[in-house]
Amino acid sequence: MADFDLDRRQLMGVLALGAVAGAVGLPEVAFAQGRGSGPSSSAIQAALDNAYGKYRGLNEGKNADYIPALAEVPSNFFGIAIVTGDGTVYQAGDSKQEFSIQSVSKPITAALVMQESGSKLIEDSVGVDATGQVFNSITAVEQYRGKEMNPLVNPGAIATVGNVKGTPDEVWNKIIGIHSDMAGRQLQVNQPVYQSEAATNQRNRAIGALMSAYERFPSDPAVAVDLYTRQCSINVNAVDLATMAATLAFGGRNPVTKKQVLDPSIVPGVLAIMATAGMYDDSGKWAFHTGGVPAKSGVGGGILAVVPGKFGIGTFAPPLDDAGNSVRGQKAIIDIVNELKANPYAQFG
Repeated sequence: MADFDLDRRQLMGVLALGAVAGAVGLPEVAFAQGRGSGPSSSAIQAALDNAYGKYRGLNEGKNADYIPALAEVPSNFFGIAIVTGDGTVYQAGDSKQEFSIQSVSKPITAALVMQESGSKLIEDSVGVDATGQVFNSITAVEQYRGKEMNPLVNPGAIATVGNVKGTPDEVWNKIIGIHSDMAGRQLQVNQPVYQSEAATNQRNRAIGALMSAYERFPSDPAVAVDLYTRQCSINVNAVDLATMAATLAFGGRNPVTKKQVLDPSIVPGVLAIMATAGMYDDSGKWAFHTGGVPAKSGVGGGILAVVPGKFGIGTFAPPLDDAGNSVRGQKAIIDIVNELKANPYAQFG
């Protein structure tokens, strides 16, 4: 019977896969080609407007300050966007205000490595388990000798960048290229944020060196950390995040540009990792309130959320809670998911 015992992290993975499958709720071909059914245009705009109006004045949380440039971003910014399978963009508030993507970039680069080298490389070299520890834990690296990570915590994310093939310039071109393709426009690096983060990322350098010592990736760890830092400094807005989310929601096909950015076969794995580990230490709470809707947050104030076969959501609001997730963004997405009946665990016929 021992072979059938599940530990907490394995159970989370099983539940996440079930949530993704339940959220799709339609044939695989429809998922891949972006023909999933969903709520009406008026219902989507109303849900977005309701959430924006309800939370625009909420003053809970505070900006991330361990990266000095992030502390300087006005905390009153609040934008929401939704992108559906036909490429329609719905917006409210500061949806075009740019900010640094930070950790929201992590699943995108993970998708790049999975597409380039296969999903097994991520599973074997980085891991796909929720760590149960903080996103920048060094203890977790030592405890598991660089294994039992996932691409959404810093050790796994640095190793993911280190597994992209090519010279440093080639790796960067691939990273900025896939983020731009997912967003549907050419993205740029926020240089002040990059410089601020590069000057204060000593912990990430230590993590990169440890992951390299445990042979989790083949490239120079200093180069991997620098590329990872640059990746986190890419400028995006809420519409970009919603478009990225919608690309994942429809099997890797960008519904705005109609470009097939990702092989549909890798998308379920990316979504499963997001469902189990995308919201830092509060991923379980997120699943409780949304039914495991795959999401990824970043300390820049952004959140990307995917409702497979229906739509993608992007939000921006800099003040964060203690777990590092945007306060207004979380509340807005939870309300939108529930108002549009997109919680996969609340589908009762």
